[in-house]
Amino acid sequence: MKTVLTIAGSDSISGAGIQADIKTVTMNGLYATCAITAVTAQNTFQISRVYPLPPELLENQIDAVFEDIPPDAVKVGMLPNAEHIIMTANKLAYYGAKNIVLDPVLYAGVGTPLSESDSPLLLKSRLFPLCTLVTPNIPEAEILSGVKIQNEKDMTLAAKRIAEECSCAVLIKGGHSSKNADDLLYTNNKSCRFCSDRIDNKNTHGTGCTLSSAIAANLAKGFDLFEAVARAKEYVTGAITAMLDLGKGVGPMNHAFDLDSHFFAER
Repeated sequence: MKTVLTIAGSDSISGAGIQADIKTVTMNGLYATCAITAVTAQNTFQISRVYPLPPELLENQIDAVFEDIPPDAVKVGMLPNAEHIIMTANKLAYYGAKNIVLDPVLYAGVGTPLSESDSPLLLKSRLFPLCTLVTPNIPEAEILSGVKIQNEKDMTLAAKRIAEECSCAVLIKGGHSSKNADDLLYTNNKSCRFCSDRIDNKNTHGTGCTLSSAIAANLAKGFDLFEAVARAKEYVTGAITAMLDLGKGVGPMNHAFDLDSHFFAER
């Protein structure tokens, strides 16, 4: 069985972070391993605490996985500070990790900062060049590229600037757009749009984590980048369309919307 390692933070309500990644990888038919970077206390309307784990503990977790079950792909999410970014970059380079998909988590959906102010520069210099793909949303892409994104032309320019500066493919997620939910992939000097209508559902907690881990899972299965992105976007769309409604704020999606098993049946 193919495996995916997720390096990310923990989410109390399991809609994002490590928990969402594990559910996504499992639902895409692979085995998930993990290395936790931080523990958060959060729900659908707030993050009350972020507790970064010691960098040496992150190192121990990554070593434990690579020494026993080397992953076929790696998803990287929340890295709360410089030490975690440098440690992750050093370890992934040391082990020659492949199919790395990085979701540059700078802020939570509720606006809480999840990384230090110098993280964008470190991510671009140390981690992006190791990646197959980075998946910023529009606000993150603006920070990483210095381009104000107001239309498709701006998205392309921002993606091109990041890709050329950091030698990686870039997928800018369109979930923050007011018009649609189209994503833009830039790779090998070409851009490609993945179009979808906006779904009338406020419960989209963890969409970025889910999309990036689904892409990693599909890369691990041998799909090329375009196919991996298309399949991952289809999975996220299905999870949102399932209309799970939990919590008082922006709730999680239903990662198990396509589960067809007698173990899933209720009494």
